[in-house]
Amino acid sequence: MAERSTYAELHQRSLADREAYWAEQAQRIEWHTPFTRVCNNDNPPFTRWFEGGTTNLCHNAVDRHVATRGDQNALVWVSTEVGQERAYSYRELQAEVMGMAAILQAQGVKQGDRVLIYMPMIPEAVFAMLACTRIGAVHSVVFGGFASVSLASRIEDAEPVMVVSADAGSRAGKVVPYKPLLDEALKLSAHKVPQVLMVNRGLAPMPMTEGRDLDYTALREQHRGAQVPVVWLDSTAISYTIYTSGTTGRPKGVQRDTGGYAVALAASMEQIFLGQPGETYFSTSDIGWVVGHSYIVYGPLLHGMATILYEGLPIRGMNGEPDAAIWWSLVEKYKVTAMFSAPTAVRVLKKQDPAALKKHDLSSLRALFLAGEPLDEPTASWISGALGVPIIDNYWQTESGWPILTIANGVERKESRFGSPGIAMPGYDVKLLDEQTGEELTQPHQKGVVVIEGPLPPGFMQTVWRDDARFVNTYWKSVPGKMVYSTFDWGIRDEEGYYFILGRTDDVINVAGHRLGTREIEESLSSHAAVAEVAVVGVADQLKGQVAMAFAVLKDTARAATPEGALQLEGELMKVVESQLGAVARPARVRFVTALPKTRSGKMLRRVIQAVCEGREAGDLTTIEDPSTVQQIKDLVAVR
Repeated sequence: MAERSTYAELHQRSLADREAYWAEQAQRIEWHTPFTRVCNNDNPPFTRWFEGGTTNLCHNAVDRHVATRGDQNALVWVSTEVGQERAYSYRELQAEVMGMAAILQAQGVKQGDRVLIYMPMIPEAVFAMLACTRIGAVHSVVFGGFASVSLASRIEDAEPVMVVSADAGSRAGKVVPYKPLLDEALKLSAHKVPQVLMVNRGLAPMPMTEGRDLDYTALREQHRGAQVPVVWLDSTAISYTIYTSGTTGRPKGVQRDTGGYAVALAASMEQIFLGQPGETYFSTSDIGWVVGHSYIVYGPLLHGMATILYEGLPIRGMNGEPDAAIWWSLVEKYKVTAMFSAPTAVRVLKKQDPAALKKHDLSSLRALFLAGEPLDEPTASWISGALGVPIIDNYWQTESGWPILTIANGVERKESRFGSPGIAMPGYDVKLLDEQTGEELTQPHQKGVVVIEGPLPPGFMQTVWRDDARFVNTYWKSVPGKMVYSTFDWGIRDEEGYYFILGRTDDVINVAGHRLGTREIEESLSSHAAVAEVAVVGVADQLKGQVAMAFAVLKDTARAATPEGALQLEGELMKVVESQLGAVARPARVRFVTALPKTRSGKMLRRVIQAVCEGREAGDLTTIEDPSTVQQIKDLVAVR
């Protein structure tokens, strides 16, 4: 690896001397054939990394570790939903993956074929992902429990030769049958999938369609002990596609390469996530989302770490009883050194007994990383004080595959700045541009669109699956006169280069000609001591074009238990916004709810809230962790 340098020097070198910098980082993985060209940007924005080289994600994540750490934990599965815990060493993981790969190959799955994975958080889902990359098949993981119509659209887009699924998932002790949803999706899809591989957990009926559906348990026994060599792939070969959450209309599949992705993740595990081989990493996300791909499955395993695959809630124990310390018990038991979660989960924990954070020995934990949505300062301050470890925000997207903005403490220690995800990571040439003129904003605290100058670094999306034109038109042509990648987020940058994300450019509220970011209003409302969490959306208004509507979760619901109390608190919150942002930013209403609609991974569904407020169809609600939150908003909105 490169000699020690300040982070600023390293970042500058990653931009000014890309070839040398990324050639060094590429030494973190094993290549079957050395690459002949580091970065080919001859046809922007379609950058190709490590051309001429051949490698394999599964080999680098599993096989290469067996010789030196074969008996070390690789995958630890914990399910508080079914009260089970199971650990797989690297050697055992390799055997399971080869068994799954043998099943796929025996059914005719070959290099370049697509396999759609529609599964809960169980080990077989990880086996399936790794087995696909082992044999060169392209996996497309769809969040478990997606509604049939949404699933069908993804099946049509991916055109898989096989779907791998399970009888059911479980959430808060409630069984969620997958097979009926899958069967309906397969009927709706214009693409007819010839084979379905089913894992039977014994949670729900699993009617099998003769001639199409296959039983994993039987085939696993048949192929136990199978030896399946890896298929060496071009660095630029597709590793997987993943559909961006919240997609409307035709699904948008983010397409990822093989070599560049492996290099970027391997580098990030040390530079950003402070991991060391032999240690344990714990990400509380879901494999249906990009965080699950990068930092439950591939990243930790590439780095020779053990990774925890968790099925359950942050406040539910192994026997179904309330337990706000369940995550921390796993940190203690497996000596977790780095943990990755979402601000939403921390806000859930914030409502629990603070003693839960003191029940277990957390001395192994070096840092807690949070991403998936903006991290507000009160939440960051609370968890920082409670854990006594650095709280490191990080900002990225499904498209990027790994953090764009954060703190690289593995290179040089820097203080986190609450409210800011951090600074640009290696290879990211991040800038702020005026959305109207395309002019670069270089002065501190100027608000602009966060963009990335090409070439994009390794690990970033190659294109939109089967739609290069959509990739160019969606991401690269939104700023006048500039060929830059738009994140579609507003941001500002302070004097020391720390970025602050202010919300989506398409979440701007235009109130009587005044353009306001929902993020700014949310931050203001969150500063009130009574507010635990808040969402602000722009709602169509006949007079003003749009007005801001706020929905707040309180730390103590008694404050708004009576109409008089609610009205008084609403007035206080209005005054807070007016004093901090001005009268024009004051919400039209602040309504109090017990919870906000979110996906299982913690992403706030502001579009759903907006649709309900405007009386429009809210769309597919199956990704919402608790659909009753939508009904609560409907009831409130109905009472003018």
